[in-house]
Amino acid sequence: MLDTHAAKIFQENINMMVPWYIMASFAYYKQDNAILTDAFFDDMAKTMIAVWDDIEHYHKKYISLDTLEAGTYLGEYPSRVEGGLDSLREKYYTKSGTLRKTPKKM
Repeated sequence: MLDTHAAKIFQENINMMVPWYIMASFAYYKQDNAILTDAFFDDMAKTMIAVWDDIEHYHKKYISLDTLEAGTYLGEYPSRVEGGLDSLREKYYTKSGTLRKTPKKM
């Protein structure tokens, strides 16, 4: 799972929670292949609620506070989500599906 990598990215830029939330939802609900643990996903939703007014991202419109409070996402997905998720997996996972020790340079 990519919890540690995501946490590091969020410390640097809270706005990145938006695409990660949407990609994690797509991975879990549409592909049945989670990239984050359930606990991390739930904590991310709680954090997003707490900093909601500070988050700025083009795809924020796809997420609502109600969705975050429910801890789920069953809405529309931006067209680029699947490609972004593929790139994320390529960066962090080997072809056999194991987590890379060091993310691949892209």
